[in-house]
Amino acid sequence: MESYLMERRFIMIAAVLGFFGVALGAFGAHGLESRLEANGRMDTFETAARYHMYHALALVAVAWVYTQYPGQWVVRGGYLILAGTLIFSGSLYILAITDFGLMGAIAPIGGTALLAGWGCLGFAAWQSSTRSQHHSSA
Repeated sequence: MESYLMERRFIMIAAVLGFFGVALGAFGAHGLESRLEANGRMDTFETAARYHMYHALALVAVAWVYTQYPGQWVVRGGYLILAGTLIFSGSLYILAITDFGLMGAIAPIGGTALLAGWGCLGFAAWQSSTRSQHHSSA
């Protein structure tokens, strides 16, 4: 039951992130275009939206990975990807819209969380394969 709940949780989070990724991308392209161009930050906004959507989809993958390698490393990875997306893309959205330069210094914190999340997923798979080798050789 716990496995199903964790998978469901990550799918729901992915759906919310995906919804807002599409909404913000459309709003940036249509409602904020002149402001983003005036700030010279259209590319920054597009990077934020692209990483936002990549990682919404990554959370769908996290739900699947959890079915293959259930455990805390997958859960940690999923939450790090969520936090990284919010911090990385969020700071870039704010930077693009407001041209508040400090946000550019916050984005790497989100990027580091994204990297750590992917690392946790890789570690979960590696740890699982190491465990299965020990069990099969015994």
